[in-house]
Amino acid sequence: MDAMNPRSDKGDTKERAADESRDADVLVVGAGPTGLLLAGDLAEAGLSVTLLERRPDTTSNLTRALAVHARTLEQLDARGLADELVAGGHRITRLRLFGRADLDPSQLPSRFPFVLITPQFEVERLLDRRARKAGVVFRYDSEVTGLEQDADGVTVHLRGAGGTTGVRAAYVVGTDGVRSTIREAIGLPFPGKSVIRSVVLADVRLAQEPGSPFTVGATDDAFGLLGSFGDGWYRVIGWNRHRQADDDTPADLAEVQEVARLALGKDYGIHDARWISRFHSDERQAPEYRVGRVFLAGDAAHVHSPAGGQGMNTGLQDAANLGWKLAAVIQGHAPAALLDSYQAERHPVGKMVLRSSGAIIRLALVHHAPGRAARAVATQLVNRLRPLSRRAVRNLSGIGIAYPAGPGAPRLAGHRAPDIQLADGSRLYELLRRGRFVLITPAGEPAVAQGPANSGDAPSHPAPARPDASRPTPSRTDALRPADGRLIHAVWRGDRRTALLVRPDGYVAWATDATAPAERAAALRTALLHWTGSTPDGATPADATSARSAAAADTSTTRTATSTGASAVIPAPAHDADRRADR
Repeated sequence: MDAMNPRSDKGDTKERAADESRDADVLVVGAGPTGLLLAGDLAEAGLSVTLLERRPDTTSNLTRALAVHARTLEQLDARGLADELVAGGHRITRLRLFGRADLDPSQLPSRFPFVLITPQFEVERLLDRRARKAGVVFRYDSEVTGLEQDADGVTVHLRGAGGTTGVRAAYVVGTDGVRSTIREAIGLPFPGKSVIRSVVLADVRLAQEPGSPFTVGATDDAFGLLGSFGDGWYRVIGWNRHRQADDDTPADLAEVQEVARLALGKDYGIHDARWISRFHSDERQAPEYRVGRVFLAGDAAHVHSPAGGQGMNTGLQDAANLGWKLAAVIQGHAPAALLDSYQAERHPVGKMVLRSSGAIIRLALVHHAPGRAARAVATQLVNRLRPLSRRAVRNLSGIGIAYPAGPGAPRLAGHRAPDIQLADGSRLYELLRRGRFVLITPAGEPAVAQGPANSGDAPSHPAPARPDASRPTPSRTDALRPADGRLIHAVWRGDRRTALLVRPDGYVAWATDATAPAERAAALRTALLHWTGSTPDGATPADATSARSAAAADTSTTRTATSTGASAVIPAPAHDADRRADR
């Protein structure tokens, strides 16, 4: 069966009855941005979630990220968090990379055509609040010492202030960073190498304000950036070719001032550092993001240079991709094979980010004359060739990332869905806040039963459902509430005739432009059965086999449906940043 098919032909695909010893449906290990977003998504879907964190709850997380890109803001918008975050940050509509290449995010086809400069702890604050409101159980001072998994679940061993204990769940996700204990416990290597040493990081005050809330500079011997937190404090990140030291060598204010002068031309009167740190940056990626019932996401799965500010953003995208799939499997709406698509979709993206951030940092650090000449040529190409510049900014922002489908799949399948304006004045990403599939059709779509069930006005946060709860059979009179209300029906604003099914993570699952009524109805029926477990007439997966047998008997109909994009099957995807989701 295709890994991207969330339904199965082999009878009941529900996660087997819960082990009575389970403490939670999912254990998320690591309370950084990736873990917080994932835990919140799972809890809002109705699962019981425990978030384990090694730090005491009185100790702040070390935060390095400053940039939130457009696609991440779209994902936060789909959770009702983006506007609050944007209100407290600085918008950057011109981005200059270390190689002196200018990128223009203002042209992005997004509600957020900019890079938001805001400290990572502000992102964490909003995600933490959301996770707690959704019912996530936080356990601090809990260090993972090992785990075992079997056919029914995973047992994680912990050490804390009260001694040692074990907790059990159906699945475990390691979001515990570069030195991931979860990754080590499942025996996955983390191949790669250090790309840059002795990077200095500090939060400081300035005697002189820069002309921009985000300043970047580079010379042959240093690079640096200066970002405003908006409250009088600034983050400084810098590297000095002539000051290379181990991570445990203390850095002082004089070193921070020196690297700022070298990279930025002046130190802006840096003073009163509230903390200073030194770190090195690696390029590493786990070969697999899943071993059995254990997953990796964020820095536990991939780590790369800070160039381009893509680290936190990539981790948050991992979480958005994985959360709805775990919820669907645990609640019995999809077979476990759907979880294989997490590796197929996100591993190529991680690899692409490693390559792009590595190229940026290497161009910045190049020291010999031929390398500097190559950097100058690359910079001119990006600055002068608009298609190349657009591609670069789309990749960097995450807007250009897609999960392409195979032969015969709809043209838009796997692409990012733009924030579509709907007939009732709402937006697609407002509907996605309910964590469901969204079907967008023309008004009066004949293939869709009309009525109150189409409004999708079910509660945003359903009552928690344990994995052993029986799934209700979809009612034949509740046409667009398949698989216990997993679908919201919306109508295009305007006269567009496309029928579009959008995944809970904001990517297109299926689309058709077929005009023949019978063909269009059959395509929609197949897509809804395939993705959500029911159809406009209330059919369920048990009806799938006979439906497919009948369709197979009419080969001409099958050929027509495929050629018009009516096929709902999406093979295991790869990465393609060139195709557009909004055309």
